[in-house]
Amino acid sequence: MKKIAARVVSVNTSSEKGIRKRPLKEAEIVAGYGIKGDAHASSKWHRQISLLAIESIKKMQALGLKVNPGDFAENITTEGIDLLTLPVGTRMKISNVEVEVSQIGKECHTRCSIYYQAGDCVMPKEGIFVKVIKGGKIKEGDPIKVSS
Repeated sequence: MKKIAARVVSVNTSSEKGIRKRPLKEAEIVAGYGIKGDAHASSKWHRQISLLAIESIKKMQALGLKVNPGDFAENITTEGIDLLTLPVGTRMKISNVEVEVSQIGKECHTRCSIYYQAGDCVMPKEGIFVKVIKGGKIKEGDPIKVSS
């Protein structure tokens, strides 16, 4: 089986928290903040951008859920990289943007609208969060390289 090069499948944002995100052609990433215009972006916390693998979304599709990139409120949908094996502190380059893994998964205290819309949510178990070290622009198809 051929190994797929790690890449961006989709870049997604929303104007509100707790809802599905919509794909963008290109996004501006701001150092120490996140994706410009996204409800989750903030300089006040470490979860500036969320990532979820398309492989996780495909597992939900295989269960019969009609879900797509952005439906689990992830900012960046990835392919070809096992996100859960990246320890906190790992740095990655997405195109010319540099990010650092700041959290693996999350605890959901209540079921959000995504859970009710999609029937389940893989983001708490299989998503990761990063903080932005160096900003720039990213788009679908951009390569992802783990640097440390």
